[in-house]
Amino acid sequence: MNELNTMNAPRIGFVSLGCPKALTDSELILTQLSAEGYATSKTFQGADLVIVNTCGFIDDAVRESLDTIGEALAENGKVIVTGCLGNRTGDGGGNLVRQMHPSVLAVTGPHATQEVMDAVHLHVPKPHDPFIDLVPAAGIKLTPKHYAYLKISEGCNHRCSFCIIPSMRGDLVSRPIGDVLNEARALFEGGVKELLVISQDTSAYGVDVKYRTGFWDGKPVKTKMLDLVAQLGELAKQHGAWVRLHYVYPYPHVDEILPLMAEGLVLPYLDVPFQHAHPDVLKRMKRPASGERNLERLLKWREACPDIVVRSTFIAGFPGETEAEFEYLLDFLKEAQIDRAGCFAYSPVEGAPANALDGALPDAVREERRARFMAVAEAVSTAKLQRRIGSAMQVLVDSAPSMGKKGGVARTYADAPEIDGTVKILPPTKASKTMKVGDFARVRIVGTSGHDLVGELL
Repeated sequence: MNELNTMNAPRIGFVSLGCPKALTDSELILTQLSAEGYATSKTFQGADLVIVNTCGFIDDAVRESLDTIGEALAENGKVIVTGCLGNRTGDGGGNLVRQMHPSVLAVTGPHATQEVMDAVHLHVPKPHDPFIDLVPAAGIKLTPKHYAYLKISEGCNHRCSFCIIPSMRGDLVSRPIGDVLNEARALFEGGVKELLVISQDTSAYGVDVKYRTGFWDGKPVKTKMLDLVAQLGELAKQHGAWVRLHYVYPYPHVDEILPLMAEGLVLPYLDVPFQHAHPDVLKRMKRPASGERNLERLLKWREACPDIVVRSTFIAGFPGETEAEFEYLLDFLKEAQIDRAGCFAYSPVEGAPANALDGALPDAVREERRARFMAVAEAVSTAKLQRRIGSAMQVLVDSAPSMGKKGGVARTYADAPEIDGTVKILPPTKASKTMKVGDFARVRIVGTSGHDLVGELL
């Protein structure tokens, strides 16, 4: 939970659950709370009211969200619920949260800052003097000071059969490009050294507004992924920072981004949610990209930018998946040489069309295939990490006890925070070598440790 020190101000408890997209919603709400003079509390008991930003995508996340709401009600009694779970329906078509916790004060869906604030105002009137000038230009962030998420759009136009996100977050709505770039500049000027671009479908940015031309700094800029990434890359270059792209569907126009990576404007890293490789499984999933062309596209990306790192997520045991289709996926993983791959055993999500598909697999088969997938994925990743030994790499420092005198933890361009690996930096042999969180440093890779690298300062 986040805490702001504001004397004698009403105190709001805040819990943020779910993905980085939900985290940016939380940051918007916290920024508005701070702008209006509210303080936030680290404990439920010490708050005048509690806001729980929920996740409602998979069953485990739903249970965690409902349990957290229950805990907040038990310890505080005054709770506002927002986020994806707020849009989920329960038995009989009623609101799931209200069915499970009828005493909550208000329930909203995701990206509903104003609705949340309206509910806060109703139950805990805002302070007389908001002190708006005390809020930093970049707003309140829940991430460490040296990196931040930049959400460029909401919602999704796809209707993947395993997913209910469009029913919770709606169709694609791209943010005005001037607003996105202004926020990025404010973050860089506030000391952010790594900007992580997120959305439900980053590649589709601007599709909903037909790539209309916006304006930023007095010049025209198209509301399009390539134009946005080019401008973000220039901003990052000016501030000596990184830009990392997440949730990039492998559409043909993504190829245009590769020269920007080869030039060093943005990190040569793509987070691509492939989900599967076999065309028939992808068809049942109603995925927007063809499995046969994904391998071809990956090869072209590596030709254009040999340093590119690709991470992805996959689903094993989807309804109807045959052993041959699963083996096809494993062959793809080996041939595609995915640098970082995660895998979920298929889990039915209430309201998802995939629940009605024939051929549901037993839980044991789904889990067994997930384990087999991860064994192959880890073998590919481990071999790639071994090839890093002996190389010199730039890293961004995430942890540096005693100014790095005891070593530290950092990440290379190949590693996004929280989801990829790290570089464990050995204690420096020379007393003069120090580092601090948010610094860039040069290290020589001297070994590996599981999914992580081991390095020494240069």
